[in-house]
Amino acid sequence: MKIVVGMSGGVDSAVAALLLARAGHQVIGVFMKNWEERTPDGICSATRDYEDVQAVCDVIGIPYCTVNLSREYHDRVFSYFLSEYKKGRTPNPDVLCNREIKFDAFLNFARSLDAGAMATGHFVNLSNESDGVHLLRGTDASKDQSYFLYMLTQRPLSMAMFPVGRLTKREVREIAERARLPVAQKKDSTGICFIGERNFRSFLKGFLPAQPGEIILSDGTVIGRHEGLMYYTLGQRKSLGIGGRKGGEGRFFVVAKDLETNRLIVQQGKDSPLLYSSACIAESATWVLGGPPAGSFDCTAKYRYRQPDQKVHVETRGNDLFVTAMEPQRAVTPGQSVVLFNGEECLGGAVVDKVQNIGVD
Repeated sequence: MKIVVGMSGGVDSAVAALLLARAGHQVIGVFMKNWEERTPDGICSATRDYEDVQAVCDVIGIPYCTVNLSREYHDRVFSYFLSEYKKGRTPNPDVLCNREIKFDAFLNFARSLDAGAMATGHFVNLSNESDGVHLLRGTDASKDQSYFLYMLTQRPLSMAMFPVGRLTKREVREIAERARLPVAQKKDSTGICFIGERNFRSFLKGFLPAQPGEIILSDGTVIGRHEGLMYYTLGQRKSLGIGGRKGGEGRFFVVAKDLETNRLIVQQGKDSPLLYSSACIAESATWVLGGPPAGSFDCTAKYRYRQPDQKVHVETRGNDLFVTAMEPQRAVTPGQSVVLFNGEECLGGAVVDKVQNIGVD
C-alpha cells in the first residue's frame, strides 16, 4: 500500500517511516512547511528540519518531497490563535493544527498522491470496531498525545496510521540508533512551533497591540501595572513585575482577568481559593465517534496535557458541555481544551469557555 508519512525532521516520524518501509509498504516521506519566516541572516527556519528529513529518507531508501501549507496554517490556525489572545484567552494551537492542517489539508495532499493511508509519529493507537475507529492512548503514558488529537473524527482516522503508538520513546530511539538514522538523538521540539526559542511577549507584540492596565488584588487594591492581559494566563507567577508583600503569603499568582476594565487580578499563595473551580462550560464539542456516549455521563478528563486524569461528570448541552469535577481543579483556563477519556479511549472534548470559581460568592 502507498502510505504518505508526515515527517517533521524528528525521530518519531522518522521511525514511523522506517517501520512502514520495513513492512513492505510504498512509503513517501513528506515534509509539511506550515510557517513562512526567515531568521535575521536570511535562513528559513524550517530548512534544518527539512534537511534532516532528506537525510533520514536517504538512509531508509524512500522518496521524499515537501508541501507548503503555510497559507492554510495562517488562515485556519494562526488567525484563531491571535483572535483568542485578543480576547484574553489562552489557546492551544497544536490541537487545531492537528485537525485543520495535519489531518485535513495534509490528508487531502496525501489523497492527491493516491495514497491509501497517511501516517505520523504521534504516540497514540487506533482500534477498529463495529461502530467506528476508536482513538486510544499511546502505550508510553509519558508521551501519549491523544490530548492533542481529540478533535479528529472518523474521516481522518479511517486513513490514519500511527506506527510508534505501541512503542516507548526509549524503544523509538533504540530503533533509530540501530538503523543509523541521523536524528536518533535529536532533541524533541517543545512549545508553540512558530514561536520557537523566541520571547513569547516580543513575538506577540509584533501582531497584537499591547494594552497595559492595572494589576489589582481581589479587593480592588491596585498594586502594579501589567503589559497587556494577553500576556498572562491563570496560575502564572513569573514575569508579573510585582514582589511579595510584608505579612503576605509569598508569591503572587494570576487568579483572573477582567476584560471589561482591562485589569489583571492577582492573589498571594499558590493555593488561593480564587484559583480553583468546581465546574466549567466548554464550547464547540467534538466527538471521535461522532457523538457523546449519552446526554449525561461520568468519565475522566484532562484540563491540561500533562495533568493526571480527573474524575468528572459531563452534561451535553447542544454543542456545549457542562463539566463538573469531583475534586476542585486549579487554574482551569478559558481557551484551553478539556479532553474526555473512558479508560484508554479518548472520547473527544471541547474548549473551555467559562469557569465556576469556588472562591467567589
